[in-house]
Amino acid sequence: MAMINSRSRRLAWGWLMLLGLQFCMPLEAQVRQLDDTGRWVELAAPARRIVSLAPHVTELLFAAGAGSGVVGGVAYSDYPPAARDLPSVGSYTGVDVEAILALRPDLVVGWQGGNAPDQLDLLARMGLPVYRSDPRTLADIPTSLRRLGQLAGTADQAESAAAAFETGLATLAASHREARRLRVFYQVWDTPLMTVGGGHWISQVIALCGGDNPFAGLRTLTPTVSLEAVLAAAPEVILAGGMAGAEPAWLTRWQAWRALPAVRGGHVYAIDPDWLQRAGPRLLDGARAVCADLDRARADPTASHRSVPVSSR
Repeated sequence: MAMINSRSRRLAWGWLMLLGLQFCMPLEAQVRQLDDTGRWVELAAPARRIVSLAPHVTELLFAAGAGSGVVGGVAYSDYPPAARDLPSVGSYTGVDVEAILALRPDLVVGWQGGNAPDQLDLLARMGLPVYRSDPRTLADIPTSLRRLGQLAGTADQAESAAAAFETGLATLAASHREARRLRVFYQVWDTPLMTVGGGHWISQVIALCGGDNPFAGLRTLTPTVSLEAVLAAAPEVILAGGMAGAEPAWLTRWQAWRALPAVRGGHVYAIDPDWLQRAGPRLLDGARAVCADLDRARADPTASHRSVPVSSR
């Protein structure tokens, strides 16, 4: 990976001069859109060569109808399947500035909370239009789809995807408005034991499905909690996310705590982390899975323990 140092800056500027990229020229903006940080992104024309710097961004772009224009991505940009063939320009540890420039993008979509700020700033200083994605709530997903659709000239497809997302969430909310409330613990990670605070979209999903997150009062988005705190919360349902493939072992370890209502009733379930832990359109799939698990717990309070492998979803 290229580091942000004097050598990478010299190389990057060399690429700009050699390639004569059009984004260095003062062109009148025909497309203008706010990003999630309140910055204006201006393009001379709808973006046709887009580099995505986060897996959730890649999913948003494809869902917004801009997939054919995505020319580069980062590690774990694996959905939809077509994204797996994108040239890689980095990972969560950093991005390769020279590789980005070589793709001649007319738009870079970065992740405000995941990409190194100095790298995003450097790309912007070089004249590249940089859209900073920073979704925090369920409502931010359709907003992101519409904004990216405007930038890519695919507003109609983006509107269709955004409306479908909103309708799907509204349907789930309406069908669970009168549901019996359940205490639900969501496990982000095993060691250390991590969950979600009330400001996280996963906590919003739990509430939408008629659940109460016992750690909703914590201000940190993904706080570390003690086992004792979980035992005291006495959740009636435990949902385990984390990294795909790791969940079955997590579910088994909870069996040591038979006093927990969730364990005693057999309501410890795996959730595909890509559905819930990525701020993308598949959050609707995650919400449906969460609601289904909570409905199962309401309907079958004396069920024996069973784990639900992610692959079976």
